[in-house]
Amino acid sequence: MPFPFTILIEGEEILLKIIKKVLIKQVITEKSRRHLKATFQERKRKLEQECQQLLFEQRKLQRRSSFSKQEIARRFQKEIDKRKEQMTLIDFKIEQLDMLDIGSEITETEVDALIEVKEGSNWQDVIGPKSIVIKDNIVVRIDE
Repeated sequence: MPFPFTILIEGEEILLKIIKKVLIKQVITEKSRRHLKATFQERKRKLEQECQQLLFEQRKLQRRSSFSKQEIARRFQKEIDKRKEQMTLIDFKIEQLDMLDIGSEITETEVDALIEVKEGSNWQDVIGPKSIVIKDNIVVRIDE
């Protein structure tokens, strides 16, 4: 992996660019709530399909394989259980989403950003938490 920074020399000044994590927060609106709920439901549907596919593959392998049927069943069940756990978590997230008030902020994801550092920069400003707040796909605030 390359170094997480770049050094630029401009005249006599040394400018360092470092990669920093920035939180992406979303303001809950009716539109964003519907979108998030649809995203969660789609992810859950895909997990259910994966469980069905795993069961199909398990039956196919048990018929054609010389491996222990119990061992095959155990391994496939472990994968199915992982997906069911994710589906339970998605159900919880949907419940929590329904309880949030309009205007609430939730952390959606985290992205990498390039931050410039040079002599005289306030280190706390550089390393302090930063976030971008989005409302209906529009950046409404950048917190530093």
